[in-house]
Amino acid sequence: MDLMERLVAHQRESARLTWRGSFAEYLAIVRERPQVAQLSHARINAMIQAAGIRETREGREYPFFDGQLFGLAPQIRHIMEYFEAAARRLDVRKRVLLLIGPPGTGKSTFLVLLKRGLEAYTRTDEGAVYGIVGCPMHEEPLHLIPQALREEFRRELGVVIEGELCPVCQWRWRESGENVEAFEVERIVFSERDRVGIGTFTPGDPKDLDTALLTGSLDFSKIAEYGSESDPRAFRFDGEFNVANRGLMEEQEWLKQPKDFMALLLTLAQEQNIKTGRFALIYADEAIIAHSNLHEYEKFIANPENEAMKNRVYVVTVPYTLRIADEEKIYRKMLEDGSLGHTHLAPDTLSVAAWLTVLTRLSEPKDKAHLTLLDKAKLYNGEAIQDFKDHQLDELRREDPREGMVGLSPRDAMNILVHAMGKTGVPCVNPLDYLQAAKSFAESGRLLSIHGPEAQKRFLELIHLVRGEYDKTVQKVVMKAFVHAFDESAQTLFVAYMDHAEADIAKTRLPDPITGELRDPDVEFLRTIEEQMGVSAGAAKSFREELLIKAGAAARKGQPFRWNDHPLLAEGIERKLFSDVRALVRTTTSTKTPDEQQRVKIAAVTRQLEEEGYCPHCAGALLQYAGSLLNRK
Repeated sequence: MDLMERLVAHQRESARLTWRGSFAEYLAIVRERPQVAQLSHARINAMIQAAGIRETREGREYPFFDGQLFGLAPQIRHIMEYFEAAARRLDVRKRVLLLIGPPGTGKSTFLVLLKRGLEAYTRTDEGAVYGIVGCPMHEEPLHLIPQALREEFRRELGVVIEGELCPVCQWRWRESGENVEAFEVERIVFSERDRVGIGTFTPGDPKDLDTALLTGSLDFSKIAEYGSESDPRAFRFDGEFNVANRGLMEEQEWLKQPKDFMALLLTLAQEQNIKTGRFALIYADEAIIAHSNLHEYEKFIANPENEAMKNRVYVVTVPYTLRIADEEKIYRKMLEDGSLGHTHLAPDTLSVAAWLTVLTRLSEPKDKAHLTLLDKAKLYNGEAIQDFKDHQLDELRREDPREGMVGLSPRDAMNILVHAMGKTGVPCVNPLDYLQAAKSFAESGRLLSIHGPEAQKRFLELIHLVRGEYDKTVQKVVMKAFVHAFDESAQTLFVAYMDHAEADIAKTRLPDPITGELRDPDVEFLRTIEEQMGVSAGAAKSFREELLIKAGAAARKGQPFRWNDHPLLAEGIERKLFSDVRALVRTTTSTKTPDEQQRVKIAAVTRQLEEEGYCPHCAGALLQYAGSLLNRK
């Protein structure tokens, strides 16, 4: 389908959504599809769940947010607990859902997803919404049913009928002689741009704020025509509360707003009513989500005058992610929304950025003798640390509740990356460029999260830690490039180790691979790998037994047991392979005048690196850096 055909198809779809009919026709639609009359919280809950639910060991996950929010699965579960309960009309629906966290944690992105999702969902048959024609609040047509008949209609149709007509529709109802046939019904599609079903309020200068922005205002040109300020036809019901009816109301920086604004929102949440000028309370059905930063929230909580307000909010804390892999996904998503142009990012650049950013959010572990800050970051990232159990990880997370509420934001990381791109002078940014840019950015005072001598000192220490981890990565990457078919070589070494370990434990002999002659297991070979892991001779027997038990358990489940399934053994195998080629790598990468054989080897290794995402420039820089590292040892 070409672009014009796609545009025409979209126009046809929009035309299909244009429906207008009688109230009787609408009742027939409700009888067939009761979900068209569901309340706002139920509609949002249905929209999210329509994308599916995944059951995981950690809890439920919601594909609706896939590829958009990373590292916020626990927070999304908490939010969905609110919506699922509110959809059942439990009392929690009368709360303002308040998202609290530092800037850049995804609060605004979450709201954007809900708003864009509602716009799309109301264009589907499952999410269809209908309103009274001419109503400024696009209200539910079932409000036309008198109170005396609602219970009968509720039982017959299987729907909830809640609320009263707005002032404009009440006037029309009286003028029509309470004739329901005088009202038409139309299908409506939510649109933030068109101010239908989605309202957003951002506070500006307090001097210019007027509650009319939320509740509507008088139309002075109509007062002379209709003769009274209390005539609904002389009032614009176009405040954000009005337009958000049936859908979603977003309150940005809510805790910075004047108290009369906050009180209006709480009344809307608690009573489902809007107080406007000379009119009686106006019913409104909308899910209210506010967000603000931690500093404002702490001031709000500390103020005893806010006691009544505290009881009307449902708080979900949204911290920065503490998982390095998720932080890196955030950067990739941010980069997808723009263009790097001709700048190439070397592999591991974003990983190094994520390491540095996440470390600024972590507090030092209390048990420093057994756990370093790097160990803590690895545990949070899902990596295994020898002898560290799952329950200890939960205890570690509880040590400092403020973890993730301070530190660098993803925006800071992108600022540093832009600085690195401007400084390199070459069409490529590698991890070292990024770390140097981070140091420069902080020292120049441009990194506002890092201010003061103590903060700068700690930040420089974290850069040093990340540099050390990157050095290990460099050696592994280069060594693997030099070792032909690394994975195959590692698996071969692993199989040999397991065979000799099993024979040693069982006190049996192994056939020689060439002669077939039975020989004793090569204990010296076993020790060359175990020493790489730091396993002592005294602990070797129990380590081998542990491995054999795990291999047996995997075999009984029909699962393969490979060289990298045991983190400690994988490290030993890597180090063993690397030690065998270390001299070759050192000589090849550090010589200033390589001979023909070395040039051939460098060319082959460079090709291997390019297959893994390196450009010729960053591959050469990597080999040069690896040579300098190996020559230090």
